[in-house]
Amino acid sequence: MPRPISARIHLDAIRHNLRAVKRTAPSSRVWSVIKANAYGHGIERIYPALAEADGIALLDLDEAVRVRELGWTKPVLLLEGVFEPKDVETADRHRLTVTVHCEEQLAMLEAARPRERIDIQLKMNSGMNRLGFRPGEFERAWRRASAIGSIGSIGLMSHFANADDGAIDWQIDAFDAVARDLPGTRSLANSAAVLWHPRAHRDWVRPGTILYGASPTGCARHIEDAGLRAAMTLSSRIIGVQTLTPGETIGYGRTFAADRPMKIGVVACGYADGYPRHAPAGTPVAVDGVSTRIVGRVSMDMLTVDLTPCPAAGIGSSVELWGERIKVDEVAEPSGTIGYELMCALARRVPVAVDAGVMAEKEAHTV
Repeated sequence: MPRPISARIHLDAIRHNLRAVKRTAPSSRVWSVIKANAYGHGIERIYPALAEADGIALLDLDEAVRVRELGWTKPVLLLEGVFEPKDVETADRHRLTVTVHCEEQLAMLEAARPRERIDIQLKMNSGMNRLGFRPGEFERAWRRASAIGSIGSIGLMSHFANADDGAIDWQIDAFDAVARDLPGTRSLANSAAVLWHPRAHRDWVRPGTILYGASPTGCARHIEDAGLRAAMTLSSRIIGVQTLTPGETIGYGRTFAADRPMKIGVVACGYADGYPRHAPAGTPVAVDGVSTRIVGRVSMDMLTVDLTPCPAAGIGSSVELWGERIKVDEVAEPSGTIGYELMCALARRVPVAVDAGVMAEKEAHTV
């Protein structure tokens, strides 16, 4: 039989989370962000769950083409825009909306001769200091864009630096001070701003990680009241059992020593599967539905868990590494990372199945 580790993608959870976004920002349209191959979940796998989204946002031209080939007819937004002139041809051919954040991108559009005008999102650098025109340059960039014949509608957007852990009024104020009198839709709110900053709920919101049930802060406690559901379950089984006497150690580096007689389970999951190598002893895991902890060092193909809370467990017992019971952020936080990274880092060698959910037969796959 194959190695027992697997991941399962829950489409009803993504549908549920998308509806939660719509309830939280009821006056906004929703760009469902599916960059990085839908945060590791797989674009083709989750596509049926996106029917109620108003648009799809991503980074990669290839991913945008894949979405169109799946039958998506609503807007598709390239969050970083185009990188070279031939990308404009692809955007034209597949009716993509293009983020414009620099003069060079405006120049590409000036030189282009598309079959149809290309809609853009003009990006302001309101304080993130990555991409976008600074507030003092933004109106001039808008005027240049509005004079380019190849450009259709011009939306206005920005991105928050600390919506997950602090006030963002300073960035909203900077945006509004310049954009107040300019026409066009507004798009400001990322996942954190969707949940906690209703002032940022403009014409469009751009949820990413919360669509998949993970916390924008990397802390599971911060979304306990948001009603989100985990879209990915990583599970495996116990493949070995050891009994330690007090003082005995386990695993590479002998980093964990038993302080009492202990029953230890060996799980078929390691960092080559995408589990964080630096997860410390105490990181939660569930065995046969009972919460327990990992002990010892995570190795390439295996990790070890304390079976004290579940003495009946043995070889073949089910293990949830993360999912509905063990939140991905509960694994990521003690490991010094965020749930985004773990979901995106799921290894190719892990088999993935899709739980289509009860609505699958009722949904059209062309939207």
